[in-house]
Order: sequence, then C-alpha cells, then structure tokens
Amino acid sequence: MPNASTRPKRGRRTRRHPREDPARNELVSRSLESAQECLFNQDYGTAFVHYLLVLNIAPVLKDFARESFRFTLFKWTDELDSLGRIQDLFNCYEQALELFPSDEVILNSMGEHLFKMGFRDEAAGHFHKALKLKPDYPEARENFYRVANWLVERWHFLMLNDRGRNQQYQQAIQKAVQRGCNTVLDIGTGTGILGMCAKKAGAAEVYACELSKTMYELACEVVTANGMNGSIKILHMKSLEMEVPRDIPQRVSLVVTETVDAGLFGEGIIESLVHAWHHLLLPPPNAQDEFREPCQTGRVIPAGATVFGMAIESLEIRRHHRLCVSEVGGLSMAAVGEICSPVSCSSEPDESMEPYTTERLNRLPGGYKSLTHPFRALDINFNNVQELEALSSREVQRLHLLVTQEGELDALAVWFQLHLDQESSLSTGPQEDTCWEQAIYPVHRPYSFALTPGDELIVEVSCRDAYLRLCSVAVMRDGHEFHLDNRLETQSAEKFVPNPNPEAELCTALACLQTDPSLAKDFCVLECSEIALLNNHLYHQSFNRALSNLITGLKIQRQTQKQGSGIKPAAHSSDRNSTGANDLFFVLDVSEGFSLLSLMAASHGRVKAYSSVEKSQQQEVLRRLARSNGVPEQHLEFWLNYVEDEQAVLQRPSGENLWSAIILDCVETCGLIRQKLMEKASLARCLLEDGGHIFPSRIVVYGMLVESETLLLESAVQGQEPTLGFNIAPFINQFTVPVHVFLDFSTLACKHLSESVELFALDLMDANANYTNREVKVQATSSGRVTAVPFWYQIHLDHEISISTLSQDSHWKQAAVVLHQSLEVKAQDWVCLAVQLHKSSISISVKIENESGL
Repeated sequence: MPNASTRPKRGRRTRRHPREDPARNELVSRSLESAQECLFNQDYGTAFVHYLLVLNIAPVLKDFARESFRFTLFKWTDELDSLGRIQDLFNCYEQALELFPSDEVILNSMGEHLFKMGFRDEAAGHFHKALKLKPDYPEARENFYRVANWLVERWHFLMLNDRGRNQQYQQAIQKAVQRGCNTVLDIGTGTGILGMCAKKAGAAEVYACELSKTMYELACEVVTANGMNGSIKILHMKSLEMEVPRDIPQRVSLVVTETVDAGLFGEGIIESLVHAWHHLLLPPPNAQDEFREPCQTGRVIPAGATVFGMAIESLEIRRHHRLCVSEVGGLSMAAVGEICSPVSCSSEPDESMEPYTTERLNRLPGGYKSLTHPFRALDINFNNVQELEALSSREVQRLHLLVTQEGELDALAVWFQLHLDQESSLSTGPQEDTCWEQAIYPVHRPYSFALTPGDELIVEVSCRDAYLRLCSVAVMRDGHEFHLDNRLETQSAEKFVPNPNPEAELCTALACLQTDPSLAKDFCVLECSEIALLNNHLYHQSFNRALSNLITGLKIQRQTQKQGSGIKPAAHSSDRNSTGANDLFFVLDVSEGFSLLSLMAASHGRVKAYSSVEKSQQQEVLRRLARSNGVPEQHLEFWLNYVEDEQAVLQRPSGENLWSAIILDCVETCGLIRQKLMEKASLARCLLEDGGHIFPSRIVVYGMLVESETLLLESAVQGQEPTLGFNIAPFINQFTVPVHVFLDFSTLACKHLSESVELFALDLMDANANYTNREVKVQATSSGRVTAVPFWYQIHLDHEISISTLSQDSHWKQAAVVLHQSLEVKAQDWVCLAVQLHKSSISISVKIENESGL
C-alpha cells in the first residue's frame, strides 16, 4: 500500500538560495561599469563584449540591461557594417538572440541587415517572428511589407487572377496526363498550382521544386490545405541540383514549368530544361521509337515559343535611357561624355549590364509609336534538347525591317507566344490582357536618328549566353548604311557618303564620334531613374532658382550683420579662389545616387559644395562638368570620401562652420517617403547656420479616391471561388501589402471618384508644425466602389518654388493605398480618410460619414 507516513523522506531538503559568490558579483559589477564607460567613450565593440559577459554570468540582469544592450548592439553592428565586417555583424546578432530569443526589436533589426545584404528570405523570417511576438509593432510590419514586395512579386497575384492562362495550362497538363504522362516534375512550382493540376488530372507521381524558401514554404502549405501533401513531393532546391534516385526515384515523363520572364529566357529555362532532358526526363520520342508507349517518353509543357519584336518610338523610354538635354540647372552638359543606362542591347554579353528592361506598353506614359510591323525574331522547341543546347552557339541573325512610320528610334519591344502544346498557346503581346510585361531593348545613342518610311532597320538577334539579345545596329537609306552604335571601333568615315541633305551633317558627326579616342574613358553608367532625373528640366530649374534665392538672401544677411557690428566688408575680388573660408557658404547634398545639385550650388560662387556621390566614375563626371563650367576644383568636394561612418554623413564640414543648406533626398523613386527622413531633418536643423535652409523645406501629400480593378488584381487573389478548384488565395494573400508602388497614375486604368485633396504635410524646417495623424473629409464626385487611394507629393523648396512628383517629366512614380475592403459611395457622399504616417509608411482607413458627422 502507499506510504501514508507524513514524515519527510531522507535526502529531500528544503531548497536553499544559492550562496553568494563575492568574486562573481565583483566581476559583474566591474563589467557593468566598464560597459557604461565604453558607451560614454563610444567604444561600442568593447562595451558589447562586457555586456555579453555580464548577461551570460548573471541572466537575472537581462531586464535591467536590455535597453542598454540593444543600444550597444545596434551601434556596434552599424560600425561593423561600415567596416565591411559582415560575418562579425551577424555573429553579434546570433549572440544577442541567444540571450534574448524573443526580443522583437533585435529580430527586426537583424532582419533589416539581412535584407540590406540581399538575404530576403531570411529577412522575411525575422520580420515575421517579430510580428508574431508583437503584432502591433509598426517597424516590423512596415519591413515585412517591404520584403513581401520582393519575395512574392506582384505578378504572382496577376497570374493567379488570369483565369484564361490558368485554364489553358490546366487543359494542356490534363491532356498530357491522359495520354500517358503519369509521372510529373513541376520546375519552379511557386504556389504549387501546376503540380496540383497534374495530380488532379490523375498523375501517379508528382514532384515539384522551388528555390525561394518563402515560396517553397507557401507551396507546402497550399498542397497540404488541398489534401495532397502525401501525393506531391516538394523539394526546396534548384532543379539543376536534382538527381535520380537521390531526389526523385526515377525519370519523369512530363516536366511542367513557367520559368519564363518578359524576355522568355531570363529565368534560366534553357539551362534547366537541358539539365532535365539529360538527368530528370525520359528521352523524347523519335522516329525509331514510334512504337514506344507514351509513358516511356518524355515531354515538356510548354512545348516551345515564338518570339516577336517591333521597333518603337517612346519618349518615356528615351528619357530613362539616354541624356536628352544639353543644359541642366544652368550647367552645360557638353563635357559630360556618354551617359548610358545599365541596360545594354549589345549582342556581346556583358555581365555588368542587363540585356533588357521591361515595360507594360499599353500603360506607358505618353504611349508609343510602332515604327515597323511586328517581326518574327526566334522560334524555339523545348522538346528538342539538341536545339536547346545549340541555342547559345547560334549564329547572329541579321534581320532587315522595313520602316513603316516616321519617328525616332528609341527601342525594340519584344514579346512571345508560348505554345503549351499543339492546340493551345498564350501570348504576351502588348495588345493582350496578360500578366506579363514586354521586354524592352533600348537604343543608346548620344544623338537622335529619325527613321522615315522606306528605311530599312538592321537588327541583330543572338542568344550567346542563353539570354535573348536584340540590337539595332544600322539603318539602310538610299543605298547607304548608317551605323547606330557610336562605339563600334571598326566603323570608318568612308561608310558615310556626303550628300546635300540633312543626313550629311549627321554622318560627319558619326564619323567623328567613331574616331574620338576619349570616348572610352568618357562613358558613365547611371541608373534609369538617375538619367530620367537629369532629363527633368523643371526639377533642376526650380532647384537652381531656390538655391539662388537662398544664397542671395544669406549674402545680404551677412553684409547687414557686418555693417551692424562695424566690420568693414572685404574688398571684392574677381578671383573666386581667393575667397576666405569665413566668406564661403557651405552646401551639403545627401541625395541618393547621382545628383548635380551640389555642382549647381558651387556654380553660384562663394559656395563650397559637398556631394554624397560615391562611385568614382560618377565623381569624375562631376569633376569634368565642374571644369567645363568654370567651377573651381576646390569648391566641389565628395563628402563620403572623408566620412568613415555613413551614419554620420550629416555633420559639420570643418571647425565651427555650419551648413548654409542641406539637400535631403526625400522621396524614393517608387513613390514612398524615404525611411528615417524626419530623423535626418531633425539632425539637419541643428547643423544649419542662422538663415540656413533644408531643401526641400516642406512636403505635402495629395491623393484621391479611385475605383481600380487593376490595382486589386495586382494586390491580391480576387474572388470567393477557388483557383481552378484549389484553395490558394488565403495563403498567398498573406503577402498582400496595402501600399502599391511604382505606379504611373497617368495611365492607370481607374475611375476617379473625387477631386485631389491634401492628405498630409511634413515640415522639415519646423518640427512643431508636424503631426502623426490627420482626418480628411473628401466628397465623392461620382458613384462607384472606392478600392484605392493613389497619392503623390508637392515638394516645396521654399515659400515660392515647388515641384510635383505627378508631373509628366517626373523621375518619380506614384504609390497607392489599396483598401482591404472596398467602399461603395454615391455622388456627393462625404468620405472620411484617417491618414497616419509612421516613419516612411502611409496608412489610410476609409469610412462614409453619415449625416450626424460620425
């Protein structure tokens, strides 16, 4: 029977408090003191080591030291980041998370570093963990939204909303399975939809692979939710790494894939299919195997593709890929050399350049003009492994295209027809309502060339590195060949026969360009948005006027102060180099990327300007422009060359001098306010001299109510019905983000339901004028369904001069808040917008205001 005695058992003693260890306590106390002293001296690395020691020895101090430890960690890792010690940086975060595994702030900060380094999947995981720990943590939420845009690109939603495309793929897979292809591999499975189509069609074995960790995990959730987790094996790996029998037990009879981009081959479909034919697929049928059963042969869906192209004129493409102006903000651009975007349409592979960019032609601002009829550029059979292997070694094909309309040649636009099987195909053409954009091969020239009807445009087509490359190389006119690539060294002046017509002068200019030995060194690559910024005449003209107003005002102010103090003004000197440091105005430009604003400031005289341009090639362009525009060399400095810590970029130039002007880059090209803008403005205000100015001084956010089915389709999977009968929407819609970026509002398919209205204002010069929340009443001008609130900015440089990010020449795009639930409105209804700005993220909630005002 059980022992009923109440007498305590031997050996069981009352727990005692651990004995105090004086040596240990002394070590903890001294280490804490040392950590605090190191913090005071800004020796963050040593302070971090002391905190690690203290918290490992005395975990009870974690709550007490948490804030100081976080501060030390963030300062030290920022320093490691600036020194390029990336592995040490992540080691510190791992040590910190061992101590504080559930600290949402540390998780979020490590995610920020991971995202900055390009580890987007891992960053998303940390942001997601932080949100699970604290769902209302705004920094983690905003970061998760940003990384979601990278991990689950908007075309995933468009693709799943494209019923026609989905049904055609499903039908092609169903026919193949019914004809005997009962073992299937889905390469680049994404949400798993094509693999599930194969299983639903009756395939005995289905495998899938996905490289993205985020999409792999998403596919696993989707397959499980649809009851197929035991019948579809999903592998987190590239298909190029797969082997039989290690990863799949035997070769499959069907590969399905949609690893195609706007340029068809950009996602590596050629390499993956060549590998699949050699290692993962059954051999294709041939004449000798005509009696072989279908299940004993292999095939691919899609079966092949036909590529089409067309020469076009487009001002929007032109202004993003070549310099179109001769003067910028009062500076002559004659000495700039050749400015080129990172998109090269050369037939020679160049790892530093992209072969093409992408655009949705039917949504190009300003539209486009077709200069030739569509032409057939390439045919490819994905079921012929010899053809796939020979693609990169194909001879360059020369096509002669008849010009049908007059216009300036700006680009070649490319699309394709994807043949799923012999009966069905999908087109990505500009006239189609498709989830694909078109590939754009811009023409780079420092001069314009107008084509006329009857000209022949010579285009070269090649695939030397398994990328489709199209290059406009020459124009045939009246029996003469005009080469379009000014960097062709073999071009000779004899090619250009003098004629008494306008082309003669162009030919001479071309000949000079070909033989100019300085061309190679005077060549600079800028981002497309940076080139568009250079081409924005109004932007630079406005900045130049605002700078002039400021400097004139400061000169008068200084002169008045000297007169009031009895100091005799210095004699005027025509030599600007002799100007004393006390008479100079100091201007700092911390714009992101390439900017001419510092040079524009230096050109006003008595100004020493500091530029934050980092790349040596771009610095040389600014120096060359300074020399050619008469700006003394010592009046233009490159600030980051002297600043070890980029976090300290806003500081005094030297001694006791303060900045006369600080130029902040406030709006990202995508249409969002830059992160930490208000923190930078707060610091900048402390570093201005009396009468100094921040550019811009104020930003006003405008928006309007719209109904746009397009924004809904690009933001989430729509409708209540499952996609092809599969439950996918709840899982991928977890990655829906409320703010849609990189919009062209001028071409967005939408119905305007109100006039534009001021949503918010940010004052960079007066902190007391700012707020975090605002309610705005908007009256509907039309009946409809409010689905989104697009927004843009009026950027005020001073009290008189402002520029809009909505202007036709703007290098900025617009953004829109897409509502979680649409709102039905009638004309004359009043709608209340609750607008909140947290750091760089704008959130808007919408409700109809009733008669009582509630």
